[in-house]
Amino acid sequence: HTSVDNVRELIQNAAYRPARARFKIYIIDEVHMLSTSAFNALLKILEEPPSHVKFIFATTEPNKVLATIQSRCQRFDFSNISPADIIAQLKKILSQEKIGFEDDCIVALARLANGSMRDGLSLVDQLISTGAEKLTTGMFEEFLGQPNREKVYELLEKVGLSDSGATLACIDNLLNSGMSCVSILDSLVEAVRDMMVLKASRTDNQSLVILTQAEKDTLLRIADTFDIPALVYDVTLLEKLRWGVKTSDNPRALLEAAMLRLAMSEQFMSIPELLGKRVEEHKSKMVEGLKKKIETKTELRTQNSEHRTQNSEHRTQDSELKTLPPIFTGGAGIEEIKENWERIVERARGQVNSRVADLLKKGVPLQLKGNLLSIGFDKNDEFAMKLCQSNGRAEVIEKVLSDALGVKVKPAFELIDNGGKAEQKPKPRGAKASQKTINEAANTEAVKTILSELDANIIEVSEENPKS
Repeated sequence: HTSVDNVRELIQNAAYRPARARFKIYIIDEVHMLSTSAFNALLKILEEPPSHVKFIFATTEPNKVLATIQSRCQRFDFSNISPADIIAQLKKILSQEKIGFEDDCIVALARLANGSMRDGLSLVDQLISTGAEKLTTGMFEEFLGQPNREKVYELLEKVGLSDSGATLACIDNLLNSGMSCVSILDSLVEAVRDMMVLKASRTDNQSLVILTQAEKDTLLRIADTFDIPALVYDVTLLEKLRWGVKTSDNPRALLEAAMLRLAMSEQFMSIPELLGKRVEEHKSKMVEGLKKKIETKTELRTQNSEHRTQNSEHRTQDSELKTLPPIFTGGAGIEEIKENWERIVERARGQVNSRVADLLKKGVPLQLKGNLLSIGFDKNDEFAMKLCQSNGRAEVIEKVLSDALGVKVKPAFELIDNGGKAEQKPKPRGAKASQKTINEAANTEAVKTILSELDANIIEVSEENPKS
């Protein structure tokens, strides 16, 4: 009766006063199951209820009841009845009815009642209906479908001893006794929880665990083979497994695999170990990545350093001059320099390196004023001229030219427009001869004889252009 039509019918009946009693009392159990439209229909009569009508709403999930409904009600929270009170009441009732019972059976019934006296009495009625003269633990397990707790404890003991074969045998024994995988898991979760509480608290608080003294002693003995973190993990694993078993086509395989996992836990890595290993792997990857980055940067720096070293070596090579004999002794004129420019360039190639020689080869001597030698470069070779003017190389060229000419000269570089070749002007008739011409004339036999006989020197040699 959760639909809006049921609520409307209730509202219509509530309008009439009771025939004999003073109030009409409507009790709606599990009120949170009402639909939203039914709640809204009920809200109107709750806002202005008739004086002869009382509503009692019962629910196990008050959070699902609409806030507008709760605001118009008085709320009373009923707590669970303690296991000790349930045990005492059940014993009292059975004693009055002159029905025999075992204390362990009553404890098991109180545990299964889960804080509800109504459920406890219902369980007692089921056992009494069997016609037995005395309620025993065996009846409780047989007629209520509960696994034998001794067998469950034996299973946990084998798990604690890491005996995988005995663990599988205990599971098979429980299943063959008619227990389902779900009921076995329920009992296991409850037993492991009791061990966890007993090991953590070490108290006899009856509200924490509902056990007989024999069961408590057994669980404390078994709990010695477990530590508290392992028990916490076991409860979590078994609870998750319970939901998987309900929907599995092969629940036995899941149950056996889980129990073997617990029994052989030392052969499996724990969650903290797995997380630690994962963290270490992540750190290792980060370190490797950083190492590669550092190595890459170091390699780039090394390459740059090598490049700078090579450039420095080039400059050093440019500055390393070999000792070669000069082409001229005591200097030379511009015409002699022009005539012997290729010899000067080749001498530079042998004295320094081909780089300096190739640069000088692109230039042509233009004029010599005092010790300033002008060297011209075609506009297309402007870059080569700038290289000659660069720091360090200009000094090397100055030293090369000075060594070749036999006197100190300073080069000056400039651009010219004649395609990189100096203009060759014809020598005027009677022009002063070069030192080379004088030396050649002095080496002839006739001139040597004349100079020796007259004790004379050659002042100049006059050259005549041949007649055409």
